[in-house]
Amino acid sequence: MGQRANLGRAFGWLWAAYAVSAYGTGLGFGAFSVVAIEALHASSAEVAALSASGLALGALLAVPLGPWMEFRAKRPVMIAADLVRFAALASVPLAYWLGVLSFVQLLMVSLVTASAKIAFTAASGAYLKTIVPETGLLAATSRFEATTWSATIIGPPLGGAAIGFFGPVATMVVDALSYLLSALGITAIRGAERVSGKTRTRRWSDLAEGWRYILAHPALRRFFFNTVLVNGLIMATEPVLSVLMLSKLRFPVWQYGLAFAVPCLGGLIGARLARRLVFRWGKRKVLRTFGVLRACWSLGLVFVQPGFAGLVIVMVTEFGLIVCVSLFNSVFAAHRLTTTDPARHARVLAAWSITSSAGIAALTMLGGLLAQLTSPRTAIAVAGILLLATPFLLPRSIATREPASVP
Repeated sequence: MGQRANLGRAFGWLWAAYAVSAYGTGLGFGAFSVVAIEALHASSAEVAALSASGLALGALLAVPLGPWMEFRAKRPVMIAADLVRFAALASVPLAYWLGVLSFVQLLMVSLVTASAKIAFTAASGAYLKTIVPETGLLAATSRFEATTWSATIIGPPLGGAAIGFFGPVATMVVDALSYLLSALGITAIRGAERVSGKTRTRRWSDLAEGWRYILAHPALRRFFFNTVLVNGLIMATEPVLSVLMLSKLRFPVWQYGLAFAVPCLGGLIGARLARRLVFRWGKRKVLRTFGVLRACWSLGLVFVQPGFAGLVIVMVTEFGLIVCVSLFNSVFAAHRLTTTDPARHARVLAAWSITSSAGIAALTMLGGLLAQLTSPRTAIAVAGILLLATPFLLPRSIATREPASVP
């Protein structure tokens, strides 16, 4: 009770706004792929392009957006981003009901919502620091994290049921409305916002410094290539798997949503186990063990079959993958902060995020093209085999604290 009171009324409105949009996003999980497959009969390459385009644009816009956002009022940016997402998503069901929905429109909506998401994320992260005291930041970010996982667990099966009853664009209606409610919640926050009057001119050189630091740091360099490849190969299988399950194997949409919702419990389990395992085994062993294990699951998706057995294969594979990924990411996020020069944190994280998004986009497109030329199952198999090689990129020795004086 005290912890909640210490976070303040402004945080309460911000968290409520985030929760509404998070549950809307959870209900709309995979909505673009579902609409493209069910309503437009899109091919594997088109579904992959739809998934990759937003990530590619995100990587592009991240370069100037961070410095631009840093010295401006954040609340108006968040409200505008929510309203843009509401309008863009609402256009899809409107066009569908009018019979004029096209793949080009879906692609444009994906680009617009991705841009707005980048703006909202950048603004809300900075705004959180202005309304929550430093002693409450861990409680605040933990609440956001818990909300994200709970929305991911509850949303997809409900969204799948809604699509089954009301059609392929049903969840987009709910998702659009959630952003409108989020904008209203942020509007309800009262109080003046502190804005720096400084300006910034060294945008490109700042980001280049992030990459220079990573590549000059022996341990971070190997982690960098490992995580970019692992994340890209894992995410590249998602649109291909959606084509395999929905179009080839004819799984009902509600089963497709359930197959990805239940395994998300593994994310909560992995995050909660992280501190205990580090205390028992040490950081080195946890990073090495789960860095290897997270690369061993995706190949199981090749054996998905129609019916209940196939559903179980997907759920077990995804559950094991998510537990390992969640545990590794929880420990590595802290390790990366402790091994990076504090004066370069922002630039390193920005460079890391941009490369990761670009890598996911590129590998998703390649996976879609491979699935189009061969089959979805072949594309999933190739990604799974490549993942088995990624542990060789992990550092051979992982120091508890690396020296920060990297040139």
